[in-house]
Amino acid sequence: MNMPRKNKVKEKLQSGQRAYVAAGNAHATDIDTFGHAAVEAGIDGIWLEGEHGLVGPNNVGDLTRACDLWGLTPIVRINENSQGQIYRTLDLGAQGIVVPHVNTKTEAQNVVSGGKFAPIGQRGMYSSRQGFGVSNFFEVANDLSLLVVLIEDIVAVQNLDSILEVDNIDVFFVAPSDLAQSMGYINDLQNKEVINTIDGALNKIIDSGKTAGTMCNLSNTSKFSKMGVKFFFAGTGEWMANGAKQFVDAGES
Repeated sequence: MNMPRKNKVKEKLQSGQRAYVAAGNAHATDIDTFGHAAVEAGIDGIWLEGEHGLVGPNNVGDLTRACDLWGLTPIVRINENSQGQIYRTLDLGAQGIVVPHVNTKTEAQNVVSGGKFAPIGQRGMYSSRQGFGVSNFFEVANDLSLLVVLIEDIVAVQNLDSILEVDNIDVFFVAPSDLAQSMGYINDLQNKEVINTIDGALNKIIDSGKTAGTMCNLSNTSKFSKMGVKFFFAGTGEWMANGAKQFVDAGES
Protein backbone atom coordinates (compact mmCIF):
# COMPACT_ATOMS: atom_id res chain seq x y z
CA MET A 1 0.00 0.00 0.00
CA ASN A 2 1.06 3.59 -0.48
CA MET A 3 2.81 5.22 2.44
CA PRO A 4 2.16 7.26 4.39
CA ARG A 5 -1.33 5.84 4.83
CA LYS A 6 -4.15 8.26 4.18
CA ASN A 7 -6.38 9.07 7.13
CA LYS A 8 -9.81 9.01 5.48
CA VAL A 9 -11.68 10.22 8.58
CA LYS A 10 -9.36 13.18 9.14
CA GLU A 11 -9.38 14.15 5.47
CA LYS A 12 -13.17 14.19 5.38
CA LEU A 13 -13.42 16.26 8.55
CA GLN A 14 -10.83 18.75 7.33
CA SER A 15 -12.81 19.26 4.12
CA GLY A 16 -16.01 19.88 6.08
CA GLN A 17 -17.58 16.53 5.27
CA ARG A 18 -19.20 14.11 7.70
CA ALA A 19 -17.20 11.07 8.81
CA TYR A 20 -18.86 7.80 9.78
CA VAL A 21 -17.20 5.38 12.18
CA ALA A 22 -18.45 1.93 13.19
CA ALA A 23 -17.54 -0.25 16.14
CA GLY A 24 -15.09 -3.07 15.53
CA ASN A 25 -13.91 -5.81 17.88
CA ALA A 26 -10.74 -7.57 18.92
CA HIS A 27 -10.48 -10.03 16.01
CA ALA A 28 -8.81 -9.03 12.76
CA THR A 29 -10.68 -11.72 10.84
CA ASP A 30 -14.00 -10.16 11.85
CA ILE A 31 -12.87 -6.74 10.62
CA ASP A 32 -11.76 -8.35 7.38
CA THR A 33 -15.20 -9.95 6.98
CA PHE A 34 -16.96 -6.69 7.85
CA GLY A 35 -14.65 -4.52 5.74
CA HIS A 36 -16.23 -4.90 2.32
CA ALA A 37 -19.75 -4.24 3.61
CA ALA A 38 -18.51 -1.25 5.63
CA VAL A 39 -16.81 0.36 2.66
CA GLU A 40 -19.79 -0.27 0.38
CA ALA A 41 -22.06 1.34 2.98
CA GLY A 42 -19.90 4.47 3.21
CA ILE A 43 -18.22 3.80 6.55
CA ASP A 44 -14.91 5.67 6.86
CA GLY A 45 -13.32 4.24 9.99
CA ILE A 46 -13.42 1.49 12.61
CA TRP A 47 -13.55 2.26 16.34
CA LEU A 48 -11.41 -0.32 18.15
CA GLU A 49 -12.37 -0.62 21.79
CA GLY A 50 -9.51 -0.50 24.27
CA GLU A 51 -11.27 1.09 27.23
CA HIS A 52 -14.07 -1.44 27.70
CA GLY A 53 -12.78 -4.15 25.35
CA LEU A 54 -9.78 -6.33 24.62
CA VAL A 55 -7.93 -4.07 22.20
CA GLY A 56 -4.41 -3.43 23.42
CA PRO A 57 -0.70 -3.55 22.55
CA ASN A 58 -0.78 -7.27 21.70
CA ASN A 59 -3.37 -6.98 18.93
CA VAL A 60 -3.45 -3.36 17.73
CA GLY A 61 -0.95 -4.14 14.97
CA ASP A 62 -3.04 -6.94 13.45
CA LEU A 63 -6.31 -5.01 13.88
CA THR A 64 -4.99 -1.91 12.18
CA ARG A 65 -3.55 -3.95 9.31
CA ALA A 66 -6.99 -5.48 8.80
CA CYS A 67 -8.42 -1.97 8.59
CA ASP A 68 -5.69 -1.01 6.12
CA LEU A 69 -6.79 -3.77 3.73
CA TRP A 70 -10.09 -1.97 3.26
CA GLY A 71 -8.92 1.63 3.49
CA LEU A 72 -10.76 2.08 6.79
CA THR A 73 -9.22 4.44 9.34
CA PRO A 74 -8.36 2.53 12.55
CA ILE A 75 -9.31 4.60 15.60
CA VAL A 76 -8.48 3.18 19.03
CA ARG A 77 -10.13 4.22 22.28
CA ILE A 78 -7.55 3.78 25.02
CA ASN A 79 -8.40 3.48 28.71
CA GLU A 80 -6.60 6.45 30.24
CA ASN A 81 -5.10 9.81 29.39
CA SER A 82 -1.51 8.60 29.32
CA GLN A 83 0.99 10.16 26.93
CA GLY A 84 2.92 6.91 26.71
CA GLN A 85 -0.18 4.91 25.90
CA ILE A 86 -1.26 7.47 23.29
CA TYR A 87 1.95 7.43 21.28
CA ARG A 88 2.57 3.70 21.68
CA THR A 89 -0.88 3.03 20.19
CA LEU A 90 -0.06 5.35 17.28
CA ASP A 91 3.30 3.64 16.82
CA LEU A 92 1.54 0.27 16.61
CA GLY A 93 -0.61 1.37 13.70
CA ALA A 94 -3.57 3.39 14.97
CA GLN A 95 -4.40 6.47 12.90
CA GLY A 96 -6.69 7.93 15.52
CA ILE A 97 -6.79 7.98 19.32
CA VAL A 98 -9.88 8.44 21.49
CA VAL A 99 -9.14 9.51 25.06
CA PRO A 100 -11.85 9.11 27.74
CA HIS A 101 -12.88 11.48 30.54
CA VAL A 102 -11.09 14.64 29.42
CA ASN A 103 -12.42 17.12 31.95
CA THR A 104 -10.07 20.10 31.92
CA LYS A 105 -7.96 22.18 29.58
CA THR A 106 -4.82 20.68 31.12
CA GLU A 107 -6.07 17.16 30.43
CA ALA A 108 -6.91 18.09 26.85
CA GLN A 109 -3.42 19.53 26.37
CA ASN A 110 -1.95 16.28 27.69
CA VAL A 111 -3.64 14.43 24.82
CA VAL A 112 -1.98 16.74 22.31
CA SER A 113 1.37 16.45 24.04
CA GLY A 114 1.29 12.66 23.75
CA GLY A 115 -0.17 12.53 20.25
CA LYS A 116 1.99 15.06 18.41
CA PHE A 117 5.70 15.32 17.78
CA ALA A 118 7.61 18.51 18.59
CA PRO A 119 7.18 21.41 18.22
CA ILE A 120 3.48 20.81 18.91
CA GLY A 121 3.84 18.05 21.50
CA GLN A 122 6.37 15.62 22.89
CA ARG A 123 5.45 12.29 21.32
CA GLY A 124 8.34 9.87 21.60
CA MET A 125 10.60 9.91 18.54
CA TYR A 126 9.82 6.54 17.00
CA SER A 127 8.02 5.70 13.79
CA SER A 128 7.58 1.90 13.75
CA ARG A 129 5.46 0.73 10.79
CA GLN A 130 3.79 4.13 10.49
CA GLY A 131 7.01 5.46 9.02
CA PHE A 132 8.02 2.61 6.71
CA GLY A 133 9.12 4.11 3.42
CA VAL A 134 8.36 7.65 4.56
CA SER A 135 11.62 9.58 4.59
CA ASN A 136 9.98 12.71 6.02
CA PHE A 137 7.76 10.90 8.52
CA PHE A 138 8.48 13.22 11.43
CA GLU A 139 7.57 16.21 9.28
CA VAL A 140 4.18 14.83 8.14
CA ALA A 141 3.09 12.62 11.05
CA ASN A 142 1.36 15.39 13.00
CA ASP A 143 -0.91 16.03 10.02
CA LEU A 144 -1.86 12.35 9.81
CA SER A 145 -2.86 11.57 13.39
CA LEU A 146 -6.45 12.09 14.56
CA LEU A 147 -7.05 13.07 18.19
CA VAL A 148 -10.50 12.71 19.77
CA VAL A 149 -11.32 13.74 23.34
CA LEU A 150 -14.41 12.49 25.13
CA ILE A 151 -16.61 15.02 26.91
CA GLU A 152 -18.40 12.53 29.14
CA ASP A 153 -18.63 14.07 32.59
CA ILE A 154 -20.71 17.04 33.67
CA VAL A 155 -17.54 18.72 34.93
CA ALA A 156 -16.20 18.58 31.35
CA VAL A 157 -19.34 20.33 30.12
CA GLN A 158 -18.82 22.98 32.79
CA ASN A 159 -15.20 23.41 31.64
CA LEU A 160 -15.98 23.16 27.93
CA ASP A 161 -15.10 26.77 27.07
CA SER A 162 -11.54 26.33 28.27
CA ILE A 163 -11.19 22.80 26.82
CA LEU A 164 -12.14 24.18 23.42
CA GLU A 165 -9.19 26.57 23.62
CA VAL A 166 -6.80 23.66 23.05
CA ASP A 167 -5.60 23.41 19.46
CA ASN A 168 -4.74 20.26 17.48
CA ILE A 169 -7.68 18.24 18.79
CA ASP A 170 -9.66 17.00 15.82
CA VAL A 171 -12.93 15.98 17.48
CA PHE A 172 -14.65 16.97 20.71
CA PHE A 173 -16.93 13.99 21.26
CA VAL A 174 -19.91 14.22 23.61
CA ALA A 175 -20.45 10.75 25.06
CA PRO A 176 -24.05 10.37 26.23
CA SER A 177 -24.11 7.41 28.63
CA ASP A 178 -21.32 8.47 30.97
CA LEU A 179 -22.48 12.06 30.82
CA ALA A 180 -25.98 11.02 31.89
CA GLN A 181 -24.49 8.95 34.71
CA SER A 182 -22.40 11.87 35.93
CA MET A 183 -25.60 13.94 36.08
CA GLY A 184 -27.33 11.33 38.24
CA TYR A 185 -29.42 9.80 35.44
CA ILE A 186 -28.00 6.31 35.01
CA ASN A 187 -29.13 4.74 31.72
CA ASP A 188 -31.74 7.49 31.30
CA LEU A 189 -30.69 8.99 27.97
CA GLN A 190 -34.21 10.22 27.23
CA ASN A 191 -34.23 12.45 30.30
CA LYS A 192 -34.95 16.00 29.15
CA GLU A 193 -32.10 17.47 31.19
CA VAL A 194 -29.66 14.97 29.68
CA ILE A 195 -30.84 15.69 26.14
CA ASN A 196 -30.58 19.44 26.69
CA THR A 197 -27.08 19.08 28.16
CA ILE A 198 -25.87 16.96 25.24
CA ASP A 199 -27.39 19.30 22.66
CA GLY A 200 -26.02 22.35 24.47
CA ALA A 201 -22.49 20.92 24.54
CA LEU A 202 -22.62 19.95 20.86
CA ASN A 203 -23.88 23.38 19.88
CA LYS A 204 -21.13 25.07 21.88
CA ILE A 205 -18.48 22.96 20.13
CA ILE A 206 -19.95 23.72 16.70
CA ASP A 207 -20.34 27.42 17.45
CA SER A 208 -16.67 27.59 18.46
CA GLY A 209 -15.65 26.39 15.01
CA LYS A 210 -14.43 23.03 16.30
CA THR A 211 -15.59 19.60 15.15
CA ALA A 212 -18.29 17.90 17.22
CA GLY A 213 -18.88 14.18 17.44
CA THR A 214 -21.26 11.92 19.29
CA MET A 215 -22.76 8.44 19.54
CA CYS A 216 -25.61 7.97 17.11
CA ASN A 217 -28.37 5.56 16.20
CA LEU A 218 -31.06 5.46 13.52
CA SER A 219 -33.40 7.63 15.59
CA ASN A 220 -31.07 10.60 16.12
CA THR A 221 -28.46 10.67 13.34
CA SER A 222 -30.53 13.01 11.19
CA LYS A 223 -31.06 15.37 14.11
CA PHE A 224 -27.35 15.59 14.87
CA SER A 225 -26.51 16.03 11.21
CA LYS A 226 -28.83 19.01 10.96
CA MET A 227 -27.20 20.49 14.07
CA GLY A 228 -23.81 20.38 12.38
CA VAL A 229 -22.20 17.34 14.01
CA LYS A 230 -19.53 15.91 11.70
CA PHE A 231 -18.15 12.83 13.47
CA PHE A 232 -20.71 10.03 13.79
CA PHE A 233 -20.01 6.85 15.74
CA ALA A 234 -22.39 3.92 16.04
CA GLY A 235 -22.31 0.39 17.32
CA THR A 236 -23.18 -2.37 14.88
CA GLY A 237 -25.81 -4.11 17.00
CA GLU A 238 -28.75 -2.10 15.68
CA TRP A 239 -27.71 -2.64 12.06
CA MET A 240 -27.17 -6.37 12.59
CA ALA A 241 -30.54 -6.76 14.30
CA ASN A 242 -32.31 -4.91 11.48
CA GLY A 243 -30.51 -6.93 8.83
CA ALA A 244 -31.24 -10.21 10.59
CA LYS A 245 -34.94 -9.30 10.89
CA GLN A 246 -35.12 -8.43 7.19
CA PHE A 247 -33.51 -11.78 6.41
CA VAL A 248 -36.02 -13.74 8.49
CA ASP A 249 -38.96 -11.65 7.31
CA ALA A 250 -37.98 -12.31 3.70
CA GLY A 251 -37.98 -16.03 4.37
CA GLU A 252 -41.38 -15.89 6.01
CA SER A 253 -43.04 -13.74 3.35
